[in-house]
Amino acid sequence: MDKQIERIAQWIAEAKTVVIFTGAGLSTESGIPDFRSPGGVWDKYNPEDFYFDNFIASEISRWKYWQMATEMYEPMKKAQPNAAHIAIAELEKMGKLDCVITQNIDNLHVRAGSSPERVIELHGTAMSVSCLNCGKKFNREKVQERLKEERQAPYCDVCGGPLKPETISFGQAMPVKETQEAYERSSACDLFIVIGSSLVVQPAASMPVTAKRNGARLVIINRDSTPCDTMADMVLHDQAGPTMTALLNCVKRIAAG
Repeated sequence: MDKQIERIAQWIAEAKTVVIFTGAGLSTESGIPDFRSPGGVWDKYNPEDFYFDNFIASEISRWKYWQMATEMYEPMKKAQPNAAHIAIAELEKMGKLDCVITQNIDNLHVRAGSSPERVIELHGTAMSVSCLNCGKKFNREKVQERLKEERQAPYCDVCGGPLKPETISFGQAMPVKETQEAYERSSACDLFIVIGSSLVVQPAASMPVTAKRNGARLVIINRDSTPCDTMADMVLHDQAGPTMTALLNCVKRIAAG
């Protein structure tokens, strides 16, 4: 393990462009449940009820969606960045990080100190809400207060359009700008590090493949195996926090000479 950490740290020190890609496994170490796992939110609800077309078409679907979204939001609101989030932010401060591409919607990278302009949120963020008609943004906490009082799906106070958290729902188009930028950064990097992602949700899971095909080294840090393990230059089946702390300390030692 120590030799693997040293090897990855050396790759970071040598790399010109490092991209880090993060998934739900990073957030679980901050106490946010993996909603897809047994006992998670998707055991209580039918995902087909929450397709974007249903949200648009039905008041009942919108209210159901907001009940589910509230259940997911509460643990995110209370969560704090963990050691891995902090290590990633430190690598940026050292000038060793091009960007973070994340599947997570909890804003913990930014709260840990990563620059917002260097965090690409492929699946959006649960921390803010917007009107699907006019685009006006709303504070999530204030919308949650409205939900408790009104007990119905919220609507825009400007145009009357439906409000929705700025996350990507089933059947909703991926954000064009963020997706394009993620592919471009993945194609251009020389070291791509996956942390806490099972790499099964598309199109996000194709980012490491894109990086590898364009000549980058690929490192995967995840507790379980992934479909990309066989193409990776290094795989560590371990927790994100302790691994990233050890990796950061090793990079600092190399930088100090």
